[in-house]
Amino acid sequence: MRQIEIFEIQSPCIGVCQSGPKGNCLGCFRTREERLYWIQLEDDVKRKIIKACAMRKKRAQAKSKTSEEPTQPPQQQSFWD
Repeated sequence: MRQIEIFEIQSPCIGVCQSGPKGNCLGCFRTREERLYWIQLEDDVKRKIIKACAMRKKRAQAKSKTSEEPTQPPQQQSFWD
């Protein structure tokens, strides 16, 4: 049985609209196909896409966080050297 939505599921677009190296939007993390066909998709598919986008965003943030962390902590210089 399909659930009836009272309100339309809004696009997760935040207006960045730039594609990353894998073709996903850097703002909402949707694929090209997901952006192209968003209006035509049924609400249950839109919900799945929004969940997938949240997972993609988490992965991207975790990846950028690990690449930003220094491998060695900076060494404090001695005052007497």
